[in-house]
Amino acid sequence: MAKMELMNAKGTHDFGPEEKILRDKIEHIITAVFRLHGFPPLETPVLERFDLLASKYAGGAEILKETFKLYDQGKRELGLRYDLTVPFCRFIGMNPSLKMPFKRYQVGSVYRDGPVASDRLRTFTQCDADVVGTKSMSADAECLMIAEAVFKRLKIKAQLEINNRKFLDGLLDDLEVPKEKWIDAILIIDKIKKVDQKKIE
Repeated sequence: MAKMELMNAKGTHDFGPEEKILRDKIEHIITAVFRLHGFPPLETPVLERFDLLASKYAGGAEILKETFKLYDQGKRELGLRYDLTVPFCRFIGMNPSLKMPFKRYQVGSVYRDGPVASDRLRTFTQCDADVVGTKSMSADAECLMIAEAVFKRLKIKAQLEINNRKFLDGLLDDLEVPKEKWIDAILIIDKIKKVDQKKIE
């Protein structure tokens, strides 16, 4: 029998005891801030129905090309979550009796079958804190306060950059970008700082 070469699946990474202890300590600091501001934890499955994962972008986004797709024994289409937002939206939709505004935080692994680089793996940890069910700007202000408090607790000097989807939609409208192209345009804008300028052009 041939000897198997032991290695990680491409785009994955092990965390040894020292690194894992440090990661757990950082997560504890962050989640303590969330709880202090009244955000309870939420946990959702890493597996979701594929049609749900596709619905966020109407099946046409680049991220769907990076979604790990699989079938269960009943031949149902499933996918590994690529973010924590879609499962959160599903949870809200399935629980109409939740008192609004509803807050939650979640820390968990997400998966994307995209190009692998030193700073981009196929499985990584996301950390979300969200408020839904209110149009009040105070919810946005609270999230900014929480972000500032987290960086302060971690002793990291950070500059917070604020974006607003309404501003972006208005800009695309002024530039007369067809509405059916808005999602593509937003994805390109999102990548401006991440990829080579020539690729964007």
